Amino acid sequence: MAAVAPTVSAAPYSGLYVFGDSLSDAGQFPDSANPSSQTQRFTNRVGPLFTDASGEVYGKTSPMLLGELLGLGAQSPSTSSVFQSNGLADGNNWAVGGYRTDQILDSITKAGGSVAGSRTRDGFLVDLANRGLSLDRNALYYVNGGGNDFLQGRILNTAQAQAAAGRLVDSVEALQAAGARYIMVSLLPNVGNTPALGGGNSLIGGLASDLNTELVSQLRGINANVIPLNLPLLVTEVLAMPSAFGFDATQNLTGTCFNGCTSVNATWGINSATPDPSKLMFNDGVHPTTAVQQIAADYAYSLLSASQEVSLLPEMALGNLRAHQGQLRSQWQADWLAWQPVSQWRGFVTGGGQQQDFDSQDNSSSADGDGYNLNVGGSYRLNDAWRVGLALGLYGQDLEAGAANSDYNLNSYLATAFAQYQENRWWADFALSVGSLDYDNLKRSFDLGQVKRTEKGDTDGNLWGASGRVGYDIAQPGSEWHLSPFFSADYVEIDVDGYAEDGNRSTALNFDDQQRDSRRLGAGLQGRYQLSPQTAVFAEYSHEREYADDTSKVRSELNSLPGIDFELKGYTPGDKLDTASVGVSHQLTRDLSLRGGYSYSQSDEQSQQAVSLSLALDW
Repeated sequence: MAAVAPTVSAAPYSGLYVFGDSLSDAGQFPDSANPSSQTQRFTNRVGPLFTDASGEVYGKTSPMLLGELLGLGAQSPSTSSVFQSNGLADGNNWAVGGYRTDQILDSITKAGGSVAGSRTRDGFLVDLANRGLSLDRNALYYVNGGGNDFLQGRILNTAQAQAAAGRLVDSVEALQAAGARYIMVSLLPNVGNTPALGGGNSLIGGLASDLNTELVSQLRGINANVIPLNLPLLVTEVLAMPSAFGFDATQNLTGTCFNGCTSVNATWGINSATPDPSKLMFNDGVHPTTAVQQIAADYAYSLLSASQEVSLLPEMALGNLRAHQGQLRSQWQADWLAWQPVSQWRGFVTGGGQQQDFDSQDNSSSADGDGYNLNVGGSYRLNDAWRVGLALGLYGQDLEAGAANSDYNLNSYLATAFAQYQENRWWADFALSVGSLDYDNLKRSFDLGQVKRTEKGDTDGNLWGASGRVGYDIAQPGSEWHLSPFFSADYVEIDVDGYAEDGNRSTALNFDDQQRDSRRLGAGLQGRYQLSPQTAVFAEYSHEREYADDTSKVRSELNSLPGIDFELKGYTPGDKLDTASVGVSHQLTRDLSLRGGYSYSQSDEQSQQAVSLSLALDW
């Protein structure tokens, strides 16, 4: 199939396709109590009246909210007779209220498999094939189900629960076989802990646990990139501290509902003096309120966005190394044609700061950070043409990333050995750098409804890099000004160790190792002017091409669901880097000089700037 189904362009996924039941339904059925153009969803109305015939629509389900968080806009149903009669295009949400796991599978794989009330369509993959289209590999696919198997009496024992789990896995495998690369699968919340079943049916709860156990077991064994949602654990965490999420902890949150069950809440229910579904977890006997749907959507988004933030950890280290190399080159520019005498040392100490700014990309979060540094080092002149040296650097950096201002800290300990050459207007420098990386107190933050949650961890890493430049001074010997074109080559390898966030909450993740390579070739122009016998100014501009510009990938898994690891895209390095720097050097005494410098670099959506002040002493 040559053609690809049209999708909406958004970041980081091209579309969102949903398969499931009423927990995900975007409005397949008519809203009989309101105008014919409106559709029904299985949650509370938006208010303030919350009543039928009020003109108020139903609140959005979690996949609809997730689509908005991903920048995909409004999500609409696939098989709605309302949409059909009003000449509206079918959407990408194939979830239908009342669907069992067998019907969910049919809605993906079977001719005539999508049935919503009076309307029937071919299942998703059959429909694509009939239209000569192939599955969109860059979209996100969402699967949930199992609750109606219980409510319709199809699960009465463990074997039947396991069979239902198998049908959900069959749905996942059908999507994967068709080319889906990103499949999100929700575990089934505890059906027994709903108002319809008295808020605590242990038999049904045990069978729901059996379904989830089998689902997790089978997902671990298939060749698909599955992002699991541990909703049962998340709901347990919400019930453990309901007031923090805005729910009324004085109420029976699992045994009462807002409207449509035998135990409508007397304080916040539809018939109360102050109806407010946001204070309750259930809208009716089995369906959550929009407040719970928002928490579930935020949860899903937190897992998808984690890779976008964590992929910036190697970039922090690369920024520190570039700042370190930039300070060294500033020292070398200040020394240009003014080395210490043969067989003498020149030492320096430099303090400074750096700032990094990452604009948002399709696959990475916006971020900005500040840092400080201290460098000490020295050079020894071997003869007229050569000198060698060593520099040690300490770099501290704090980076805030994402919508909830996650906080990532890095201490870099760097060492560079270098050699320089100057003779007959030719010059060159070569440097080899190594570094130890300490990522301390990594705090990934995100929203869960009204709650801002933070998961913490720490890790280590290392780097090494080699760089070289060669140039030619076009000015005549003895001139007050010097101008030199040059060519450069740089290689860096950064390794960040994998780490697990603390604890086993539903949101805590375990991240795999990351490796970031940088391979750059460049050209530039370097200049210097002697303002007076004691004072010189210098500047440099370079343009570099990055050859290791593939999008990074981050592999992770939930701490609470080990063995189901998934890989998501992260930061994409820019393919070009432009750097400009200026500086000044002033001779305080014959052996002591004061130097200062500023540099700015820009690479697509990333920028970095740094300032430094140093003292150099000959002895």
